[in-house]
Amino acid sequence: MVQFDSQDPYEVIHRFKPIAEVPELTRETYVPRASTPLLDAMGRGIIDLEKSLSELSEADRPAKVVMVVVTDGQENASREFRKEQIEKMIKEKTEKESWQFVFLSADLAAIGDAQTVGFAPSASLLYQKSKLGSAGAWTSLSRRTSEYRLAVRQRLMFLDEDRQHPDDPNKGKEES
Repeated sequence: MVQFDSQDPYEVIHRFKPIAEVPELTRETYVPRASTPLLDAMGRGIIDLEKSLSELSEADRPAKVVMVVVTDGQENASREFRKEQIEKMIKEKTEKESWQFVFLSADLAAIGDAQTVGFAPSASLLYQKSKLGSAGAWTSLSRRTSEYRLAVRQRLMFLDEDRQHPDDPNKGKEES
Protein backbone atom coordinates (compact mmCIF):
# COMPACT_ATOMS: atom_id res chain seq x y z
CA MET A 1 0.00 0.00 0.00
CA VAL A 2 1.34 3.37 -1.05
CA GLN A 3 0.05 6.80 -0.14
CA PHE A 4 0.97 9.58 -2.54
CA ASP A 5 0.70 13.36 -2.63
CA SER A 6 2.95 16.35 -3.17
CA GLN A 7 4.03 16.37 0.51
CA ASP A 8 5.34 12.81 0.27
CA PRO A 9 5.13 11.72 -3.39
CA TYR A 10 5.50 8.01 -2.68
CA GLU A 11 5.09 6.78 0.88
CA VAL A 12 5.10 2.98 1.22
CA ILE A 13 2.73 2.07 4.06
CA HIS A 14 2.72 -1.74 3.66
CA ARG A 15 4.68 -4.04 1.35
CA PHE A 16 3.53 -7.63 0.75
CA LYS A 17 1.86 -7.90 4.13
CA PRO A 18 -0.93 -10.45 4.62
CA ILE A 19 -4.24 -8.59 4.68
CA ALA A 20 -5.03 -9.98 8.13
CA GLU A 21 -1.95 -8.15 9.46
CA VAL A 22 -2.80 -4.80 7.92
CA PRO A 23 -4.44 -2.46 10.43
CA GLU A 24 -7.72 -0.84 9.45
CA LEU A 25 -7.36 2.51 7.74
CA THR A 26 -8.26 5.48 9.89
CA ARG A 27 -8.30 9.25 9.46
CA GLU A 28 -4.84 9.28 11.00
CA THR A 29 -3.30 6.60 8.74
CA TYR A 30 -4.97 7.42 5.42
CA VAL A 31 -5.02 11.15 4.85
CA PRO A 32 -5.84 12.86 1.54
CA ARG A 33 -3.63 15.95 1.42
CA ALA A 34 -1.97 18.42 -0.97
CA SER A 35 -1.56 17.93 -4.75
CA THR A 36 -1.87 14.65 -6.64
CA PRO A 37 1.17 13.19 -8.50
CA LEU A 38 -1.06 10.39 -9.78
CA LEU A 39 1.00 9.37 -12.82
CA ASP A 40 4.20 9.25 -10.77
CA ALA A 41 2.54 7.10 -8.12
CA MET A 42 1.15 4.69 -10.74
CA GLY A 43 4.48 4.45 -12.59
CA ARG A 44 6.52 3.90 -9.46
CA GLY A 45 3.90 1.49 -8.14
CA ILE A 46 4.03 -0.68 -11.27
CA ILE A 47 7.84 -0.72 -11.25
CA ASP A 48 8.02 -1.49 -7.51
CA LEU A 49 5.42 -4.25 -7.74
CA GLU A 50 7.18 -5.76 -10.75
CA LYS A 51 10.50 -5.71 -8.85
CA SER A 52 8.97 -7.21 -5.69
CA LEU A 53 7.34 -10.00 -7.68
CA SER A 54 10.58 -10.77 -9.53
CA GLU A 55 12.34 -11.25 -6.17
CA LEU A 56 9.89 -14.00 -5.19
CA SER A 57 10.48 -17.60 -6.13
CA GLU A 58 8.22 -18.86 -8.91
CA ALA A 59 6.30 -20.96 -6.35
CA ASP A 60 5.66 -17.91 -4.14
CA ARG A 61 4.56 -15.57 -6.93
CA PRO A 62 0.81 -14.93 -6.98
CA ALA A 63 -1.10 -16.34 -9.94
CA LYS A 64 -3.22 -13.19 -10.10
CA VAL A 65 -1.97 -9.65 -9.65
CA VAL A 66 -4.33 -6.75 -8.97
CA MET A 67 -3.15 -3.14 -8.72
CA VAL A 68 -5.72 -0.78 -7.23
CA VAL A 69 -5.38 2.99 -7.50
CA VAL A 70 -7.53 5.16 -5.22
CA THR A 71 -7.58 8.93 -5.48
CA ASP A 72 -9.69 11.82 -4.28
CA GLY A 73 -8.61 14.02 -7.18
CA GLN A 74 -7.06 14.09 -10.58
CA GLU A 75 -3.46 14.30 -11.74
CA ASN A 76 -1.88 17.69 -11.10
CA ALA A 77 1.65 17.23 -9.80
CA SER A 78 3.61 14.46 -11.60
CA ARG A 79 7.17 15.11 -12.68
CA GLU A 80 8.56 11.66 -13.53
CA PHE A 81 5.94 9.95 -15.70
CA ARG A 82 3.68 11.01 -18.58
CA LYS A 83 0.30 9.58 -19.61
CA GLU A 84 1.80 7.76 -22.60
CA GLN A 85 4.29 5.94 -20.37
CA ILE A 86 1.61 4.80 -17.94
CA GLU A 87 -0.65 3.69 -20.78
CA LYS A 88 2.19 1.60 -22.25
CA MET A 89 3.04 0.06 -18.86
CA ILE A 90 -0.59 -0.85 -18.12
CA LYS A 91 -1.12 -2.29 -21.60
CA GLU A 92 2.04 -4.40 -21.34
CA LYS A 93 1.22 -5.77 -17.89
CA THR A 94 -2.40 -6.45 -18.83
CA GLU A 95 -1.67 -8.16 -22.13
CA LYS A 96 1.54 -10.04 -21.31
CA GLU A 97 1.05 -10.91 -17.65
CA SER A 98 -2.73 -10.61 -17.12
CA TRP A 99 -2.40 -8.03 -14.35
CA GLN A 100 -5.68 -6.41 -13.39
CA PHE A 101 -5.79 -2.64 -12.90
CA VAL A 102 -8.61 -1.09 -10.86
CA PHE A 103 -9.32 2.60 -10.36
CA LEU A 104 -11.47 4.12 -7.60
CA SER A 105 -12.06 7.85 -7.40
CA ALA A 106 -14.30 10.46 -5.84
CA ASP A 107 -13.48 12.79 -8.75
CA LEU A 108 -15.35 12.46 -12.05
CA ALA A 109 -12.50 13.97 -14.10
CA ALA A 110 -10.05 11.45 -12.63
CA ILE A 111 -12.22 8.58 -13.92
CA GLY A 112 -11.85 9.93 -17.46
CA ASP A 113 -8.11 10.38 -16.96
CA ALA A 114 -7.78 6.79 -15.76
CA GLN A 115 -9.37 5.47 -18.90
CA THR A 116 -6.99 7.51 -21.10
CA VAL A 117 -4.05 5.68 -19.53
CA GLY A 118 -5.50 2.20 -19.91
CA PHE A 119 -7.86 1.46 -17.02
CA ALA A 120 -10.89 -0.39 -18.39
CA PRO A 121 -14.23 1.38 -17.85
CA SER A 122 -15.51 -1.82 -16.22
CA ALA A 123 -12.67 -1.64 -13.67
CA SER A 124 -13.13 2.06 -12.85
CA LEU A 125 -15.54 3.16 -10.13
CA LEU A 126 -16.67 6.67 -9.19
CA TYR A 127 -17.81 6.96 -5.58
CA GLN A 128 -19.40 9.75 -3.59
CA LYS A 129 -17.18 11.91 -1.38
CA SER A 130 -18.67 10.68 1.87
CA LYS A 131 -18.14 8.02 4.51
CA LEU A 132 -20.97 5.98 3.01
CA GLY A 133 -19.68 6.48 -0.54
CA SER A 134 -16.15 5.35 0.23
CA ALA A 135 -17.40 2.42 2.34
CA GLY A 136 -19.54 1.30 -0.60
CA ALA A 137 -16.57 1.50 -2.96
CA TRP A 138 -14.39 -0.59 -0.65
CA THR A 139 -17.18 -3.14 -0.21
CA SER A 140 -17.63 -3.41 -3.97
CA LEU A 141 -13.88 -3.74 -4.49
CA SER A 142 -13.70 -6.51 -1.89
CA ARG A 143 -16.63 -8.39 -3.43
CA ARG A 144 -15.32 -8.13 -7.01
CA THR A 145 -11.76 -9.03 -6.01
CA SER A 146 -13.05 -12.16 -4.27
CA GLU A 147 -15.02 -13.12 -7.37
CA TYR A 148 -11.94 -12.68 -9.53
CA ARG A 149 -9.66 -14.63 -7.17
CA LEU A 150 -12.20 -17.46 -6.95
CA ALA A 151 -12.49 -17.53 -10.78
CA VAL A 152 -16.15 -16.53 -10.74
CA ARG A 153 -15.08 -13.88 -13.30
CA GLN A 154 -12.18 -13.86 -15.75
CA ARG A 155 -11.42 -10.19 -14.99
CA LEU A 156 -11.94 -7.90 -12.05
CA MET A 157 -14.86 -5.69 -12.99
CA PHE A 158 -17.58 -3.66 -11.31
CA LEU A 159 -21.26 -4.30 -11.95
CA ASP A 160 -24.05 -1.75 -12.22
CA GLU A 161 -25.10 -2.58 -8.67
CA ASP A 162 -21.70 -1.25 -7.52
CA ARG A 163 -22.17 2.07 -9.30
CA GLN A 164 -23.99 4.12 -6.65
CA HIS A 165 -22.76 7.56 -7.73
CA PRO A 166 -25.41 9.18 -9.97
CA ASP A 167 -22.73 10.63 -12.28
CA ASP A 168 -20.72 7.43 -12.78
CA PRO A 169 -20.00 7.50 -16.54
CA ASN A 170 -19.71 3.72 -16.69
CA LYS A 171 -23.18 2.96 -15.35
CA GLY A 172 -25.00 0.80 -17.88
CA LYS A 173 -21.77 -0.14 -19.64
CA GLU A 174 -21.28 -3.42 -17.81
CA GLU A 175 -19.14 -5.89 -19.76
CA SER A 176 -19.61 -9.61 -19.39
